Amino acid sequence: MDDVNLKVKKRENFKWVVLLCLIGWILNLTGAAVASELRLPMYLDTIGTLLVAAIGGYLPGIVVGFVSNYIKAYADQSAIYYECLSVIMAVVTAFYAERGWLKKIWGVISLTLLCALIGGGLGAVLTWFLYGFAAEGISIGFVKSLYESGKFSLFQAQFAGDFLLDLADKTVNMIVILPIYYLLPARIKDIFQLTGWQQKPLSVHDERAAGVSDNRSASIRTKMLGLITGALLIVAIASTGIGYKLYMDDSIDNHIALARGVAATAAGVVEPFRIDDYIDKGYAAIGYVRTENSLYALRSSSKDIEYIYVYRIVPEGCQVVFDLDTPEVQGALAGDIIPFDDSFAPYIDALLAGKEIDPIITDDTFGWLLTVYQPIYDQDGVCQAYACVDISMDQLRLNGYSFLAKQISLFVGIFILVLAVGLWVIRYNLIFPVNTMAMAATDFAYHIEDMSENSVEHIKELQISTGDEIENLYRAFSKMTEDSVTYVNELNDKDATIRRMQDSLILVLADMVESRDKNTGDHVRKTAIYTRIIMNELCKEGIYTDVLTPEFMSDVVKSAPLHDIGKISVSDSILNKPGKLTDDEFDQMKSHTTAGSEIVQRVIETVPEAGYLDTAKELAEFHHEKWNGRGYPHGISGEEIPLSARIMAVADVFDALVSKRSYKEGMPPEKAFSIIEEGIGTHFDPYVARAFLNAEDEVREVLNEYRKDE
Repeated sequence: MDDVNLKVKKRENFKWVVLLCLIGWILNLTGAAVASELRLPMYLDTIGTLLVAAIGGYLPGIVVGFVSNYIKAYADQSAIYYECLSVIMAVVTAFYAERGWLKKIWGVISLTLLCALIGGGLGAVLTWFLYGFAAEGISIGFVKSLYESGKFSLFQAQFAGDFLLDLADKTVNMIVILPIYYLLPARIKDIFQLTGWQQKPLSVHDERAAGVSDNRSASIRTKMLGLITGALLIVAIASTGIGYKLYMDDSIDNHIALARGVAATAAGVVEPFRIDDYIDKGYAAIGYVRTENSLYALRSSSKDIEYIYVYRIVPEGCQVVFDLDTPEVQGALAGDIIPFDDSFAPYIDALLAGKEIDPIITDDTFGWLLTVYQPIYDQDGVCQAYACVDISMDQLRLNGYSFLAKQISLFVGIFILVLAVGLWVIRYNLIFPVNTMAMAATDFAYHIEDMSENSVEHIKELQISTGDEIENLYRAFSKMTEDSVTYVNELNDKDATIRRMQDSLILVLADMVESRDKNTGDHVRKTAIYTRIIMNELCKEGIYTDVLTPEFMSDVVKSAPLHDIGKISVSDSILNKPGKLTDDEFDQMKSHTTAGSEIVQRVIETVPEAGYLDTAKELAEFHHEKWNGRGYPHGISGEEIPLSARIMAVADVFDALVSKRSYKEGMPPEKAFSIIEEGIGTHFDPYVARAFLNAEDEVREVLNEYRKDE
């Protein structure tokens, strides 16, 4: 798939997802309108959200739930504060659908209960913080019965009622959604999946593999999720805190303005020149009742006015002029003196002097109150008393909680939406491209020894086109793999040439050694073949398999021609003597084993990484050792003798027996096989010798082939 086709596919996919979202919005708004028109005891405003989440996945479901509530807010502003619940239900439904739980009875039942708990239970908690509950507002008979029984608080009763109401609502949702979900073909569901491939789309298996990271610590997804979450939380906390502070400060300023206005009005109602008469005579004083009634009327003008009273401040305390009764507190009588409270200490001097003081805010047993003292001056400018107003700010506290609840509910919905969008972008623009390259790199490294143009083509087929640094990395990675394949292939060619050269040099060197004792190079070639036959037979029989690795077998075959390399140090007269050797001559002949070992050791010191030379050293030094310990040069026995040398011993003796030498004729193969059999357990390793005898047919084929060429 080229870039053009990929872009076309992305546009078509996006169109189908938009259509699905449009259907979801229509279902939500239509359901809400039907429920409202028929006055049904349910909402039916999440049918589209749950359907889109089940079919289209997380992001489309979240978008439908989020936008639907904002559209509904044009008719009912409170709907905007419940969008977080719709968004959460979309996430839960998409989670169930993703795991195939909607196809199970228990999955459907548990999802219905969970959505009812979110919409009804969590919704009841949110409503409590937003608006509070009032007993007179209970409209559901069952809830009213619970509350009036006295066993349940108003909140508990309303919580139960909202949950049961939403349970019925979500049950209807499922009745509508599930038939569509079950009957819709899988291929149709696939086109409604919102994808954003920036590369060749992966198969389901590869997509799952590329979506999982095997990391030493946290994955990029986790880090980005933490970064987005942290940033959103910081912004939310800061904005909510600032908004709450501004809201409370503004509300307090409004309360102060109200209190000052009421106090000024109260001060204007009281006639200063009658205050002494009011204190002395109380209700008997002229105008006292009329003034008190005016103060009562003033107090009734606002529900926030808690108390209105008029005090004259004297050294002994506050002397009552007027003290209006409240349902909770009976007012004091005119002339009574109320001792100063400890909290009054900072203001006593200013009040005694008749000065104005700043509003006082207290939060004690009387609640959260704002108190304003307005001096009442006579015509001479002397303060006769203070008109005092207490404004209750308990409602302000409740309004503050409501403000916070609104802020948090809005933030939760926006947070989930932004998080879903962020994760979707990260998934297709970062996680999939990076992990796909990592998988390709791992596969490339795993098959590095048999690299071909197919490896490069496989990486090019990824077609990562994010248009950013990831794409730059991909192009560099593609170029690197292409260069690596070329380089490795060149190395392999050179390595193969070097190996062929090494093998040829070994054979040439072995031929030179063998030609000194008037023998042909066939001996070194045949013994190498015999060693391979023996090792293959041992593998078939399951013997020494822990040692007989492909590398070991290759080293033995390669090194076999060098087993007699030490003969180069033995004189021609001894090598080619037609008769029997003397003891001294035989000792010199036996020295070819240690001499060969020393020669190979010097080569090893020059070429330390040629692993087969270690095997060549073993063959040269130990191929004349015997199983019973009577061989040379060290007289070791059994498995003390390296396996390579034990194999070489059988191959060497057999070829020596059947081959013609300057001092003898070659014996018949039957006789040679018989001698090998006789040497089992004495000269030869029993397993190795029997493996050789068991492969007699193959040995004869080699022997016959070489005799044809003689």
